This record gives sequence, C-alpha cells and structure tokens, in this order.
Amino acid sequence: MSTNLSDLEKVIGHSFRDIKLLERAITHRSWVFENLPDADENIAREAENEVLEFLGDSVVDLAVAESLLALHPKLDEGDLTLMKHHLVSTATLANAGDSIEIGKYLRVGRGEEKTGGRKKRALLANTVEAVIGAIFLDSGYIAARGAVKRLMGSEIKDATPERSLDYKSLLQEKLQAAKLSAPAYNLLRADGPPHDRTFFVEAVWEGGSSRGEGQSIKAAEMMAARAALDTLAAA
Repeated sequence: MSTNLSDLEKVIGHSFRDIKLLERAITHRSWVFENLPDADENIAREAENEVLEFLGDSVVDLAVAESLLALHPKLDEGDLTLMKHHLVSTATLANAGDSIEIGKYLRVGRGEEKTGGRKKRALLANTVEAVIGAIFLDSGYIAARGAVKRLMGSEIKDATPERSLDYKSLLQEKLQAAKLSAPAYNLLRADGPPHDRTFFVEAVWEGGSSRGEGQSIKAAEMMAARAALDTLAAA
C-alpha cells in the first residue's frame, strides 16, 4: 500500500485543494469498520467513499456522454447509449484504475486485504468513481471531466457501437439489478474438425436458460447471453 497521496494526485492529474476528499475517496468501508470501531454512524459514513462513489457515478456518466456526443454527433441515441454503457461498465472503469495503479493506494481492512481487495474489479471501479466524485466536490465539473478524459480518453476515442456489444456484461448487470446471481456458462459440445469447430454453449441463470453457438467458446457464450437478454426482455 502507498500512502503518498501526492503521487496519486500526479497520476490523476489533479491537485486537490482539500486533500481529505482524496483520502476519503480511497477509503473502503472495511477500513473504517476496523480502524474507527467506536465512531458515530455519521462520522463513519463521512470517512468512507460510498457517497463519493455515488456522486462520481453520475459525473462519469455525464462526462462520457458529453464526450461521445462531441465525437459522434451523427450517431443515434441507441448507438450512443450502447457505447456509454460499455465505457461506464465495471470492466472499463477497473481498467482505468489499473492504468494508474489505484489499488496500491486503497485503504482497506485486513479482511478485505486478505481476500485480494486491492485487485477486485468492482472495488477498483468504485474507487475510480469515488475519486472523480471527490474531484467534482473539490473543483467542479470541468476539473472532474478533465480527469475522466485523462483516465479514459483512449477508451472513449476508440469506442464504436460494434466494439461495445458485450452481451455477457449486459446480462450480468440485468440479473444483478434483479438481485439474481450471475449466469453460469456451460460448454455443451464442439462440432467439426480442429481447424473449423463450432462450439455450443448454454447460459443458465436463476429461472431460465438459453443457448448460443460460435466459432470460439467466447463467441458462443456471447450469443447465449444475447439470447438470454431477448428471453428476459420478452418476459
């Protein structure tokens, strides 16, 4: 773990007026629970980063939407929404966190540390959002938007509707929103010679299943997820 917040400021590209906001942004609730066990509930809430994450989520959404509209003024709402959904996903935000090694700055409790909290994708993504929220409170939207562009600029620039079609992520998020477990993917069979195989995969979730096929297992899983989304939409 690194405790040098000035190093983190440098990689983010923002110098905080109130450094305590950045400190809060990198503080997981597990750290607060272990290090401030007797703290009043309100004090404990103000020490961890969940509220900043909530704020940062909205700021990132707006900054990404604004950037996409500027880059692709002729695309329709559906394509822009698809790209934005991909860019603000846990996977993309976690990659942004990896790019600045945000995991090493995190303040987490011992239990979270032991279970690899510094490398958990959701935790990294949440921390990135919290940092953006902290920048917004510290210096306003323009500064926060600049940080989003620095952290995610290449992803935003390279985004296309075709590259943003991640049906597996969409399915997982839809199931999570319904408080259901993530789907499981099972390889049913593979047909054809080694150089020209077709894979058949089944996606199974609580209350349903669907199937897909493709020239790779990943492609077959993606098609199974797409079929699952169609099934859930019809229901």
